[in-house]
Amino acid sequence: MPKVVSVGLATPDYTISQQTAVEFARELFSDSFKDIERLLTVFGNGEIEKRHFAQDMDWFSHEHTFEEKNDMYIQEAVRYGKYAVQESLHNEVMLNQTIQIEEVEAIFFISTTGMATPSIDARIMNELPFSSHTKRIPIWGLGCAGGAVGLSRAFEYCKAFPSSKVIVLSVELCSLTFQKNDTSKSNLVGTSLFADGVACAVVCGDEVDLSFVKKAVPTIFDTQSTLKKDSEDVMGWNIKNEGLYVVFSRDIPTLITNWLKPNVETFLEKHDLTSTDLDLFIAHPGGKKVLEAYVKSLGIHSEKLSTSRKILSQFGNMSSATILYVLKEIMEGSAKKGDVGLGMALGPGFSSELVLMKWE
Repeated sequence: MPKVVSVGLATPDYTISQQTAVEFARELFSDSFKDIERLLTVFGNGEIEKRHFAQDMDWFSHEHTFEEKNDMYIQEAVRYGKYAVQESLHNEVMLNQTIQIEEVEAIFFISTTGMATPSIDARIMNELPFSSHTKRIPIWGLGCAGGAVGLSRAFEYCKAFPSSKVIVLSVELCSLTFQKNDTSKSNLVGTSLFADGVACAVVCGDEVDLSFVKKAVPTIFDTQSTLKKDSEDVMGWNIKNEGLYVVFSRDIPTLITNWLKPNVETFLEKHDLTSTDLDLFIAHPGGKKVLEAYVKSLGIHSEKLSTSRKILSQFGNMSSATILYVLKEIMEGSAKKGDVGLGMALGPGFSSELVLMKWE
Protein backbone atom coordinates (compact mmCIF):
# COMPACT_ATOMS: atom_id res chain seq x y z
CA MET A 1 0.00 0.00 0.00
CA PRO A 2 1.18 3.61 -0.62
CA LYS A 3 3.27 5.31 2.05
CA VAL A 4 3.76 8.91 3.20
CA VAL A 5 7.55 9.23 3.44
CA SER A 6 8.04 12.92 4.21
CA VAL A 7 6.30 16.20 4.99
CA GLY A 8 7.83 19.64 4.47
CA LEU A 9 6.54 22.97 5.76
CA ALA A 10 6.77 26.61 4.72
CA THR A 11 5.61 28.64 7.69
CA PRO A 12 4.89 32.30 6.75
CA ASP A 13 7.19 35.08 7.90
CA TYR A 14 5.05 37.10 10.32
CA THR A 15 4.43 35.63 13.78
CA ILE A 16 1.49 37.22 15.61
CA SER A 17 0.77 36.48 19.27
CA GLN A 18 -2.84 35.93 20.24
CA GLN A 19 -2.66 38.96 22.54
CA THR A 20 -1.68 41.15 19.57
CA ALA A 21 -4.62 39.71 17.63
CA VAL A 22 -6.96 40.57 20.53
CA GLU A 23 -5.81 44.19 20.54
CA PHE A 24 -6.26 44.40 16.78
CA ALA A 25 -9.80 42.96 16.99
CA ARG A 26 -10.73 45.26 19.87
CA GLU A 27 -9.73 48.33 17.86
CA LEU A 28 -11.44 47.09 14.71
CA PHE A 29 -14.72 45.75 16.12
CA SER A 30 -15.40 47.86 19.23
CA ASP A 31 -17.83 50.15 17.39
CA SER A 32 -19.73 47.19 15.91
CA PHE A 33 -20.39 45.13 19.04
CA LYS A 34 -21.67 46.62 22.31
CA ASP A 35 -20.48 43.51 24.16
CA ILE A 36 -17.06 43.46 22.51
CA GLU A 37 -15.15 42.54 25.66
CA ARG A 38 -17.32 39.47 26.22
CA LEU A 39 -16.94 38.44 22.59
CA LEU A 40 -13.17 38.90 22.70
CA THR A 41 -12.92 36.08 25.22
CA VAL A 42 -13.08 33.74 22.22
CA PHE A 43 -9.44 34.68 21.53
CA GLY A 44 -8.28 33.51 24.96
CA ASN A 45 -10.59 30.53 25.28
CA GLY A 46 -9.37 28.98 22.03
CA GLU A 47 -5.97 27.98 23.53
CA ILE A 48 -4.05 29.50 20.62
CA GLU A 49 -0.78 31.18 21.63
CA LYS A 50 0.43 32.44 18.26
CA ARG A 51 -0.17 32.24 14.54
CA HIS A 52 1.71 32.96 11.34
CA PHE A 53 0.62 35.33 8.57
CA ALA A 54 1.88 36.15 5.10
CA GLN A 55 1.61 39.90 5.84
CA ASP A 56 2.21 42.05 8.92
CA MET A 57 -0.60 43.55 11.01
CA ASP A 58 -0.41 46.91 9.29
CA TRP A 59 -1.51 45.31 6.02
CA PHE A 60 -4.80 44.21 7.61
CA SER A 61 -5.54 47.70 8.89
CA HIS A 62 -6.09 49.00 5.35
CA GLU A 63 -8.73 48.37 2.72
CA HIS A 64 -7.84 45.97 -0.09
CA THR A 65 -9.87 45.04 -3.14
CA PHE A 66 -10.62 41.44 -4.03
CA GLU A 67 -8.13 41.81 -6.88
CA GLU A 68 -5.37 43.05 -4.56
CA LYS A 69 -5.95 40.26 -2.06
CA ASN A 70 -6.04 37.58 -4.73
CA ASP A 71 -2.90 38.91 -6.43
CA MET A 72 -1.18 38.72 -3.05
CA TYR A 73 -2.46 35.17 -2.63
CA ILE A 74 -0.94 34.11 -5.96
CA GLN A 75 2.40 35.76 -5.21
CA GLU A 76 2.74 34.31 -1.72
CA ALA A 77 1.29 30.90 -2.62
CA VAL A 78 3.97 30.41 -5.26
CA ARG A 79 6.74 31.62 -2.94
CA TYR A 80 5.79 29.49 0.05
CA GLY A 81 4.56 26.55 -2.01
CA LYS A 82 7.88 26.29 -3.81
CA TYR A 83 9.72 26.24 -0.49
CA ALA A 84 7.45 23.54 1.01
CA VAL A 85 7.98 21.30 -2.03
CA GLN A 86 11.74 21.57 -1.65
CA GLU A 87 11.55 20.92 2.10
CA SER A 88 9.49 17.76 1.59
CA LEU A 89 11.97 16.34 -0.92
CA HIS A 90 14.97 17.19 1.27
CA ASN A 91 13.73 16.24 4.74
CA GLU A 92 16.84 15.17 6.66
CA VAL A 93 14.82 13.77 9.57
CA MET A 94 12.98 11.29 7.35
CA LEU A 95 15.20 10.81 4.30
CA ASN A 96 18.77 9.59 3.78
CA GLN A 97 18.94 11.35 0.44
CA THR A 98 17.07 13.99 -1.49
CA ILE A 99 14.23 12.90 -3.76
CA GLN A 100 14.89 14.46 -7.13
CA ILE A 101 12.12 16.80 -8.20
CA GLU A 102 12.14 15.31 -11.70
CA GLU A 103 10.95 12.01 -10.14
CA VAL A 104 7.66 13.53 -8.99
CA GLU A 105 4.97 12.11 -11.26
CA ALA A 106 1.97 14.11 -10.06
CA ILE A 107 1.08 17.15 -7.93
CA PHE A 108 -2.17 17.24 -5.96
CA PHE A 109 -2.58 20.94 -5.22
CA ILE A 110 -5.00 21.78 -2.39
CA SER A 111 -6.31 25.26 -1.54
CA THR A 112 -9.47 27.16 -0.67
CA THR A 113 -8.22 30.68 0.11
CA GLY A 114 -7.52 32.13 -3.32
CA MET A 115 -8.07 31.59 -7.02
CA ALA A 116 -5.69 31.24 -9.95
CA THR A 117 -5.88 29.98 -13.52
CA PRO A 118 -3.34 28.67 -14.44
CA SER A 119 -3.37 27.14 -10.96
CA ILE A 120 -0.57 27.62 -8.44
CA ASP A 121 0.97 24.22 -9.20
CA ALA A 122 1.60 25.25 -12.82
CA ARG A 123 3.28 28.47 -11.67
CA ILE A 124 5.49 26.51 -9.27
CA MET A 125 6.43 24.09 -12.06
CA ASN A 126 7.75 27.07 -14.01
CA GLU A 127 10.12 27.93 -11.13
CA LEU A 128 11.31 24.44 -10.15
CA PRO A 129 12.79 21.75 -12.46
CA PHE A 130 9.75 19.46 -12.59
CA SER A 131 9.33 17.23 -15.61
CA SER A 132 7.11 18.97 -18.13
CA HIS A 133 5.02 15.77 -18.08
CA THR A 134 4.22 15.98 -14.36
CA LYS A 135 0.48 15.54 -13.92
CA ARG A 136 -1.37 18.41 -12.22
CA ILE A 137 -4.45 17.77 -10.10
CA PRO A 138 -5.60 21.06 -8.51
CA ILE A 139 -8.40 20.61 -5.96
CA TRP A 140 -10.29 23.65 -4.67
CA GLY A 141 -13.03 24.22 -2.10
CA LEU A 142 -12.55 21.45 0.47
CA GLY A 143 -11.54 23.78 3.30
CA CYS A 144 -10.19 22.11 6.43
CA ALA A 145 -10.79 18.64 4.96
CA GLY A 146 -8.55 19.31 1.97
CA GLY A 147 -5.25 18.01 3.34
CA ALA A 148 -6.77 14.65 4.26
CA VAL A 149 -8.58 14.49 0.91
CA GLY A 150 -5.26 15.16 -0.85
CA LEU A 151 -3.70 12.19 0.94
CA SER A 152 -6.70 10.04 -0.04
CA ARG A 153 -6.47 10.96 -3.72
CA ALA A 154 -2.67 10.44 -3.70
CA PHE A 155 -3.26 7.02 -2.11
CA GLU A 156 -5.61 6.06 -4.95
CA TYR A 157 -3.20 7.35 -7.58
CA CYS A 158 -0.29 5.37 -6.15
CA LYS A 159 -2.41 2.23 -5.98
CA ALA A 160 -3.10 2.61 -9.68
CA PHE A 161 0.51 3.50 -10.48
CA PRO A 162 2.60 1.69 -7.82
CA SER A 163 5.97 2.87 -9.13
CA SER A 164 5.06 6.55 -8.73
CA LYS A 165 6.15 9.28 -6.34
CA VAL A 166 3.62 12.09 -5.93
CA ILE A 167 3.26 15.17 -3.76
CA VAL A 168 0.29 16.69 -1.95
CA LEU A 169 0.82 20.45 -1.68
CA SER A 170 -1.55 22.39 0.56
CA VAL A 171 -1.40 26.19 0.46
CA GLU A 172 -3.78 28.13 2.69
CA LEU A 173 -3.39 31.86 3.24
CA CYS A 174 -6.54 32.35 5.28
CA SER A 175 -5.50 35.79 6.52
CA LEU A 176 -5.62 37.24 3.01
CA THR A 177 -9.37 36.61 2.94
CA PHE A 178 -9.89 38.88 5.97
CA GLN A 179 -12.78 41.31 5.53
CA LYS A 180 -12.13 44.52 7.46
CA ASN A 181 -15.74 45.69 7.18
CA ASP A 182 -17.43 42.37 7.94
CA THR A 183 -18.96 42.86 11.40
CA SER A 184 -20.48 39.39 11.66
CA LYS A 185 -19.70 37.15 14.61
CA SER A 186 -18.42 34.54 12.13
CA ASN A 187 -15.75 36.99 11.00
CA LEU A 188 -14.81 37.74 14.62
CA VAL A 189 -14.47 34.02 15.38
CA GLY A 190 -12.49 33.51 12.18
CA THR A 191 -10.18 36.37 13.15
CA SER A 192 -9.48 34.58 16.45
CA LEU A 193 -8.80 31.22 14.84
CA PHE A 194 -7.52 31.13 11.28
CA ALA A 195 -3.92 31.48 10.13
CA ASP A 196 -1.64 30.88 7.16
CA GLY A 197 0.21 27.64 6.55
CA VAL A 198 1.78 25.69 3.70
CA ALA A 199 2.73 22.01 3.76
CA CYS A 200 3.76 19.35 1.26
CA ALA A 201 3.63 15.56 1.72
CA VAL A 202 5.43 12.97 -0.42
CA VAL A 203 3.52 9.75 -1.12
CA CYS A 204 5.14 6.70 -2.78
CA GLY A 205 3.65 3.59 -4.35
CA ASP A 206 4.41 -0.04 -3.44
CA GLU A 207 7.04 -0.55 -6.12
CA VAL A 208 9.21 2.41 -5.09
CA ASP A 209 12.50 1.37 -3.46
CA LEU A 210 12.32 3.05 -0.05
CA SER A 211 15.94 2.44 0.98
CA PHE A 212 16.28 6.25 1.18
CA VAL A 213 13.79 6.40 4.09
CA LYS A 214 15.34 6.52 7.58
CA LYS A 215 12.51 5.31 9.84
CA ALA A 216 9.05 3.76 9.97
CA VAL A 217 6.51 5.69 7.92
CA PRO A 218 2.71 5.59 7.67
CA THR A 219 1.27 3.19 5.14
CA ILE A 220 -2.22 4.24 4.04
CA PHE A 221 -4.56 1.25 4.07
CA ASP A 222 -7.94 2.77 3.42
CA THR A 223 -9.82 6.06 3.18
CA GLN A 224 -13.42 7.18 3.48
CA SER A 225 -15.17 10.33 2.26
CA THR A 226 -18.57 11.21 3.73
CA LEU A 227 -20.96 14.03 2.86
CA LYS A 228 -23.78 15.07 5.17
CA LYS A 229 -26.65 16.00 2.88
CA ASP A 230 -28.24 19.46 2.96
CA SER A 231 -25.57 21.01 5.19
CA GLU A 232 -24.02 23.58 2.85
CA ASP A 233 -24.50 26.38 5.37
CA VAL A 234 -22.31 24.85 8.10
CA MET A 235 -18.97 26.20 6.84
CA GLY A 236 -17.47 27.70 3.71
CA TRP A 237 -17.38 31.03 1.89
CA ASN A 238 -19.93 33.52 0.67
CA ILE A 239 -18.30 35.00 -2.42
CA LYS A 240 -19.13 38.69 -2.82
CA ASN A 241 -17.76 41.66 -4.73
CA GLU A 242 -15.21 42.34 -1.98
CA GLY A 243 -13.98 38.74 -1.81
CA LEU A 244 -14.50 35.71 0.40
CA TYR A 245 -16.70 36.04 3.50
CA VAL A 246 -16.36 33.24 6.05
CA VAL A 247 -19.32 31.00 6.92
CA PHE A 248 -18.76 29.34 10.27
CA SER A 249 -21.72 27.78 12.11
CA ARG A 250 -21.80 27.69 15.89
CA ASP A 251 -23.35 24.21 15.57
CA ILE A 252 -20.14 22.56 14.29
CA PRO A 253 -19.15 20.98 17.65
CA THR A 254 -22.68 19.56 18.09
CA LEU A 255 -22.65 18.18 14.56
CA ILE A 256 -19.33 16.47 15.22
CA THR A 257 -20.56 14.96 18.49
CA ASN A 258 -23.71 13.51 16.92
CA TRP A 259 -22.50 12.63 13.43
CA LEU A 260 -18.82 11.64 13.55
CA LYS A 261 -18.99 8.56 15.81
CA PRO A 262 -21.14 6.31 13.56
CA ASN A 263 -19.14 7.57 10.58
CA VAL A 264 -15.83 6.50 12.18
CA GLU A 265 -17.23 3.25 13.64
CA THR A 266 -18.51 2.06 10.26
CA PHE A 267 -15.14 2.79 8.67
CA LEU A 268 -13.11 1.01 11.37
CA GLU A 269 -15.42 -2.03 11.46
CA LYS A 270 -14.34 -2.84 7.91
CA HIS A 271 -10.90 -3.55 9.38
CA ASP A 272 -12.09 -5.19 12.64
CA LEU A 273 -10.99 -2.14 14.62
CA THR A 274 -12.54 0.23 17.13
CA SER A 275 -11.34 3.65 18.23
CA THR A 276 -9.76 2.08 21.33
CA ASP A 277 -7.47 0.02 19.05
CA LEU A 278 -5.90 3.17 17.59
CA ASP A 279 -2.50 4.30 18.83
CA LEU A 280 -2.49 7.65 17.05
CA PHE A 281 -5.03 10.25 16.00
CA ILE A 282 -3.89 12.56 13.22
CA ALA A 283 -6.80 14.91 13.80
CA HIS A 284 -7.27 18.27 12.14
CA PRO A 285 -7.59 20.71 15.08
CA GLY A 286 -10.38 22.90 13.77
CA GLY A 287 -10.48 24.64 17.15
CA LYS A 288 -10.62 23.87 20.86
CA LYS A 289 -14.33 22.99 20.73
CA VAL A 290 -13.75 20.74 17.73
CA LEU A 291 -11.07 18.79 19.64
CA GLU A 292 -13.41 18.51 22.63
CA ALA A 293 -16.12 17.20 20.31
CA TYR A 294 -13.73 14.53 18.96
CA VAL A 295 -13.08 13.34 22.51
CA LYS A 296 -16.78 13.28 23.42
CA SER A 297 -17.92 11.67 20.19
CA LEU A 298 -15.27 8.94 19.94
CA GLY A 299 -14.87 8.26 23.66
CA ILE A 300 -11.09 8.66 23.56
CA HIS A 301 -8.73 10.15 26.13
CA SER A 302 -7.88 13.79 25.43
CA GLU A 303 -4.16 12.90 25.57
CA LYS A 304 -4.61 11.09 22.24
CA LEU A 305 -5.07 14.54 20.66
CA SER A 306 -2.03 16.16 22.29
CA THR A 307 -0.22 16.67 18.97
CA SER A 308 -3.28 18.25 17.36
CA ARG A 309 -3.64 20.50 20.41
CA LYS A 310 0.03 21.50 20.17
CA ILE A 311 -0.29 22.46 16.48
CA LEU A 312 -3.42 24.48 17.22
CA SER A 313 -1.60 26.32 20.02
CA GLN A 314 1.43 27.23 17.93
CA PHE A 315 -0.12 27.73 14.49
CA GLY A 316 -3.90 28.14 14.76
CA ASN A 317 -6.26 26.68 12.17
CA MET A 318 -4.53 26.75 8.76
CA SER A 319 -7.44 25.11 6.96
CA SER A 320 -6.32 22.16 4.78
CA ALA A 321 -2.62 22.45 5.65
CA THR A 322 -3.16 21.87 9.37
CA ILE A 323 -3.48 18.09 9.28
CA LEU A 324 -0.17 17.86 7.41
CA TYR A 325 1.49 19.86 10.20
CA VAL A 326 0.06 17.33 12.67
CA LEU A 327 1.21 14.39 10.53
CA LYS A 328 4.76 15.77 10.26
CA GLU A 329 4.98 16.22 14.04
CA ILE A 330 3.85 12.63 14.63
CA MET A 331 6.02 11.11 11.88
CA GLU A 332 9.16 12.80 13.15
CA GLY A 333 8.37 12.33 16.83
CA SER A 334 6.24 9.83 18.71
CA ALA A 335 5.25 7.34 15.99
CA LYS A 336 6.87 3.91 16.01
CA LYS A 337 6.72 0.75 13.92
CA GLY A 338 3.41 -1.05 14.34
CA ASP A 339 1.38 1.99 15.40
CA VAL A 340 -2.07 2.30 13.86
CA GLY A 341 -3.40 5.82 13.32
CA LEU A 342 -6.50 7.54 12.01
CA GLY A 343 -6.36 10.80 10.08
CA MET A 344 -9.53 12.87 10.51
CA ALA A 345 -10.60 16.19 9.01
CA LEU A 346 -13.92 17.96 8.49
CA GLY A 347 -14.80 20.46 5.81
CA PRO A 348 -17.47 22.30 3.85
CA GLY A 349 -20.30 20.23 2.57
CA PHE A 350 -20.56 19.35 5.57
CA SER A 351 -18.08 16.52 5.05
CA SER A 352 -15.47 14.32 6.65
CA GLU A 353 -12.36 12.57 5.36
CA LEU A 354 -10.86 9.58 7.19
CA VAL A 355 -7.45 8.05 6.45
CA LEU A 356 -6.38 4.78 8.11
CA MET A 357 -2.63 4.34 8.48
CA LYS A 358 -0.13 1.87 9.95
CA TRP A 359 3.53 2.66 10.60
CA GLU A 360 5.81 0.21 8.81
